Amino acid sequence: MRSIALLAAAFVASAPAAAKPAPPVSANAAGVAIGGYDATAYFIQGRPVKGSAAHQLKWKGASWRFATAKARAMFAAAPERYAPQFGGYCAWAISQNYIAPGDGTQWKIVDGKLYLNFNARAKQLWEADQ
Repeated sequence: MRSIALLAAAFVASAPAAAKPAPPVSANAAGVAIGGYDATAYFIQGRPVKGSAAHQLKWKGASWRFATAKARAMFAAAPERYAPQFGGYCAWAISQNYIAPGDGTQWKIVDGKLYLNFNARAKQLWEADQ
């Protein structure tokens, strides 16, 4: 119970001020979405794969990286198909009316949609709610 309270407190602390809405895509300080992971790899390879700055594009204000030029082209043709839900923010936090960044290693595809979570505990809580 204490770990859930601490996790919730971390989400509250990371929430932006009400006067400033969150960007549409969760990105790191360098503006890179989903920690630099290739969004298409979750669907094609069934695992997170780091992308490269050599295969990068801008979408919804963030830089998205891909492992290959082919993966970049696939995303460019259908970004909504591959991009994580909730702009890559933590699915569990969103379900609790909080906001927290998603971690590209804490993922799950449900009904053809990619979801990220803040950490392993948040993923566990989110999966329990499904």
